[in-house]
Amino acid sequence: MKQRVSALLREKLGREVILEKPRDRSFGHFSTPIAFSLAKELRKSPMLIAEDLASSFSQDKEFSSVESVKGYLNFRLSEDFLQEYASWALDNPSEFAKQEKNQKILLEFVSANPTGPLHIGHARGAVYGDTLYRLAKHLGYDITAEYYVNDAGNQIDLLGLSIQLYAQENILKQRVEYPESYYRGEYLENLANGAEEKFGIEIFTDVSRQKELALWAKDKVMEIVVDSLAETNIHFDTFVHESGLYDDWDRVMKKMGDNVYEKDEKLWIKSQSKGDDHDRVVVRDDGRPTYLAGDIVYHNQKFERGYDHYINIWGADHHGYIPRVNAAIDFLGFDSNKLEVLLSQMVSLLKDGEPYKMSKRAGNVILMSDIVKEIGSDALRFIFASKKSDTALEFDLAEFKKQDSSNPIFYIQYAHARIQTLLSKSSLSHEDIISSPLKGFDKNADTLLFDALLLPEVIEDAFNSRQVQKLPDYLKSLAASLHKFYYDVRIIGKEDEAKLLKLLLIVALSLKTGLSLMGIEAKDRMSK
Repeated sequence: MKQRVSALLREKLGREVILEKPRDRSFGHFSTPIAFSLAKELRKSPMLIAEDLASSFSQDKEFSSVESVKGYLNFRLSEDFLQEYASWALDNPSEFAKQEKNQKILLEFVSANPTGPLHIGHARGAVYGDTLYRLAKHLGYDITAEYYVNDAGNQIDLLGLSIQLYAQENILKQRVEYPESYYRGEYLENLANGAEEKFGIEIFTDVSRQKELALWAKDKVMEIVVDSLAETNIHFDTFVHESGLYDDWDRVMKKMGDNVYEKDEKLWIKSQSKGDDHDRVVVRDDGRPTYLAGDIVYHNQKFERGYDHYINIWGADHHGYIPRVNAAIDFLGFDSNKLEVLLSQMVSLLKDGEPYKMSKRAGNVILMSDIVKEIGSDALRFIFASKKSDTALEFDLAEFKKQDSSNPIFYIQYAHARIQTLLSKSSLSHEDIISSPLKGFDKNADTLLFDALLLPEVIEDAFNSRQVQKLPDYLKSLAASLHKFYYDVRIIGKEDEAKLLKLLLIVALSLKTGLSLMGIEAKDRMSK
């Protein structure tokens, strides 16, 4: 709706117009300070300019009024405009709030090592990335969701060792001396049992077969990871494996030219020249590549695929990693300004006000799958999308198990279900409701209609600002307006029942569309 108004004003005034929503709705639906930006050009006061502009809209049917107030232009949309837009949305629900953007985006998120199940820290970045992906898709961007599988290096070798140690102690019943670093958790039992079935028990005592065991196991762990993500309605378009990138190492290093150099038997990148604290090691003195080495080859591959924009979602602990990756991108001959790195902060979990006890069987981490089992996928997604990703998040599981208005996801779902209940109680046909004109509303109904039609603006703002929490904030606000309207206005049996139900259909469409973009299915009825 805002886009339509902006287009109308751009065509009429011959320039881009900033539209705002007045805090006091009595001033109208939208407001613009354009008179202030024109004052210097026209050499007139903003108030005079605003008055002149206001009078020029007298014949525009899209607005019921355009008023000048202290230099601002305030627009109130006409009933015809709102009626036309609302009716179109109901006739084209799958197209509501959609746009067509001419930009290709590669979005990389999660990218957890395939050495164990996903924990709740991974879950936050996963939900944030998937919600951003859904918003972009709806807005018409050509976007690809990608998982970078870090399946090379010491962490994979350690997985093989950890399975062998687990099997020696629990299957072979041997006394085991555990090293300082190793993986632990219930998932090792399943991996050990699977390995015994596939390779035989000998693989647990043969050090030379540790790598073979690790390569098999990391693929099994990735299956666990993908299944865990799927439980939360998160899917990826492409997977890129670090282990498959190093065949391109020599070519990529040649592209880096003299921006890499050898010192102390190590290979370094000149990242300090690009704003990093100091130069970074790319290859260690024993010939093993660092984590940065894989990222250099990976980002070269990314940029060679020719996207317009690249977004990485990383954990907040990777903040210092950004300059060195940007340096590598520039050294490779690409524009590092095309890479956008978004950070995801840590999560603190409570249960009934007390810190959530980590499970020893899970290796002293809180597994994403455990939380999904406890509160459900919808609640998990809503929680992680409801606060800025770069701020710390603390939540209590007990709050999201409540079946009342204190639980925001229940509150929103109940709003949608309440509308469906009203529709089922009406004796009017769907055609009677849809064909009813949305005119003659009082202030409360007019406000609810306008708020319900703001979803397209909210979606675009949430994506452009990368603040996906604006969507659940909007849905909570719209649900609150619906619940208040339900209690204040009798609907069934009233003379204007048809148009009130049509209004509620618009509200339901916005709630359902908004929830879908959060990976949540709207409910038509609430279970007891």
